[in-house]
Amino acid sequence: MSPFTGSARTTDTWQHIRVTREDGIVTVTLARPDKLNALTFEAYADLRDLLAELSRERSARALVLGGEGRGFCSGGDVEEIIGATLAMDTAQLLDFNRMTGQVVRAVRDCPFPVIAAVHGVAAGAGAVLALAADFRVADPSARFAFLFTKVGLSGGDMGAAYLLPRVVGLGHATRLLMLGEPVRAPEAERIGLLSELAEEGRADAASHILARRLAEGPALAHAQTKALLTAELDMPLGAAVEMDAVTQALLMNSADYAEFHAAFTEKRPPKWQGK
Repeated sequence: MSPFTGSARTTDTWQHIRVTREDGIVTVTLARPDKLNALTFEAYADLRDLLAELSRERSARALVLGGEGRGFCSGGDVEEIIGATLAMDTAQLLDFNRMTGQVVRAVRDCPFPVIAAVHGVAAGAGAVLALAADFRVADPSARFAFLFTKVGLSGGDMGAAYLLPRVVGLGHATRLLMLGEPVRAPEAERIGLLSELAEEGRADAASHILARRLAEGPALAHAQTKALLTAELDMPLGAAVEMDAVTQALLMNSADYAEFHAAFTEKRPPKWQGK
């Protein structure tokens, strides 16, 4: 995402998600606890637009996505989305499904690490949002469920059929997407879906500890590592090592690379600038 903007202003208030910022860490909270943070059309759009703005601003060094109340996110709101889609024509349905995919692409394309702090249920679109994150930190009682086939839709929603096999392998992905059965955090950790299994009730705190570690690190190196991880998923080895070589050559001209050498020589911690 280019940092250059035209006339658009930064949004000060988000109506459908809660956003806080502190020392380079952005915390985004899905805040409909009475509905298990079920997503609405507007919440999807706010997430898409927020990630685009943060990507342009270049002030965020890490983002934590969590949910208020008893769970992370129960997916799309049955009444507000599923009910509404029954009355839509094909063009409207395509617009909606493209928007949900844009949210996932924004999570993958933003130049900072995204951490999903999962407690309770992460179901349907909520499970895919967590899947799209760079890190998933969960309570032992958390559970993931890709429920799309349970409502008569394809399990490959919002990029799930692309992302999940690359995280857990084709066999596990087939089981999770085809059957739609929940997988609890201990099994999710075993099959590689989790980055960290926190102590019960500590997923949010553990996510913020990880976010602080990332935010205090070399932001440019993190951004380029994320970009390469995404870009090289479908590249042949020759193209991938060439992209690695070009990226390293650019970063060897960065202030952070010179700062590491200075800090090593002076026997002190590096002062990362993110440039």
